[in-house]
Amino acid sequence: MPIPQDAQSIGRRLLRDDVYHRLRDAIVDGTLEPGEQLRDAELAAWLGVSRTPIREALLRLAEAGLVSALPGRSTTVSSLDPRDIREARDVVAAMHQLAVREAVGNLTDADLDAMREANARFRAAIEKGDVEAALRADDALHNVPVAVASNRALATVLDQFTPVLRRAERLRFSSLGGQASVARHDQLIRLCALGDADRAAEIAFGTWKTLSAVSEE
Repeated sequence: MPIPQDAQSIGRRLLRDDVYHRLRDAIVDGTLEPGEQLRDAELAAWLGVSRTPIREALLRLAEAGLVSALPGRSTTVSSLDPRDIREARDVVAAMHQLAVREAVGNLTDADLDAMREANARFRAAIEKGDVEAALRADDALHNVPVAVASNRALATVLDQFTPVLRRAERLRFSSLGGQASVARHDQLIRLCALGDADRAAEIAFGTWKTLSAVSEE
């Protein structure tokens, strides 16, 4: 079989995705602060890439609501706007509700054990006040039903809008609100183990909907 002529396009796509994820994570973790101006040349030098993937990444970040771009003027990191949080929250809550509903019945004992182990790590992180560890554990728990559901469209939507909520989650997990998440996780896992898809899906939905109170305080 001859070597495909478009083989290099894979590398370019991976580069674009890597740049996007690096910038997205820098915004979410506060390295790039709200209101900070984003200049193509500076970002390109920082990441060691050309300006093209930077510009493409900024367009994607604007679509996700993480940056504000004014044509012909400046691009800045978006503020933590309550309306953006509410809109992203509603979409993400619906996607997790769907993921759980589709996954229950197909979750194995190993999947349920992975969710329990993630919640144990989440609880320990909350008690220590380790927000980064709490976020990683929370992701690990909720990613189990998302992976089992194996719905590519659902996963794509979550990849776009979950980062918008991540800054609100940081506020929750640095407060007493994180303890309530432990209990909701326990209830979610219990209902999944019982095979109660509808009630488990409602718990998943409600878990994400509660972010509104944090973002609007």
